[in-house]
Amino acid sequence: MPHIALQISAAPDAELARAAAALVADLTVEVLGKPRELVAVAIQFVDRNHWFIDGRSLAEHQRRAYHLDISITDETNTKAEKARYLQRMHAALSDLLGDAHDTSYIHIIDARAAAYGYGGLSQEQRYQAARQRAEG
Repeated sequence: MPHIALQISAAPDAELARAAAALVADLTVEVLGKPRELVAVAIQFVDRNHWFIDGRSLAEHQRRAYHLDISITDETNTKAEKARYLQRMHAALSDLLGDAHDTSYIHIIDARAAAYGYGGLSQEQRYQAARQRAEG
């Protein structure tokens, strides 16, 4: 897993959504080592006239921006991996969007294993079940 929510300051665009989802998934697998089949990406578009930085819309700035939230299980990635992810993701999304504003955010949410999961099971439950299988 992780779950990724990406907001992009642009008009809805299916091609851009597909490209952004692929880019985000690829870097998440490559840098954070997450299994591709568990990476879920939701894309939302926000009109540049409705996104403000320093009291001015992105349309006024003549720039684009993004906000990416990624939820991962706590203690599954190092600080160095997360720092590399922030740097590479910003560079990649800036390239994709073309001159993204530096006030574009990435939030890596380290969720506790007992409070985060998919398919009706927490990551803690999955960990314990795998451990029991390995021991016996």
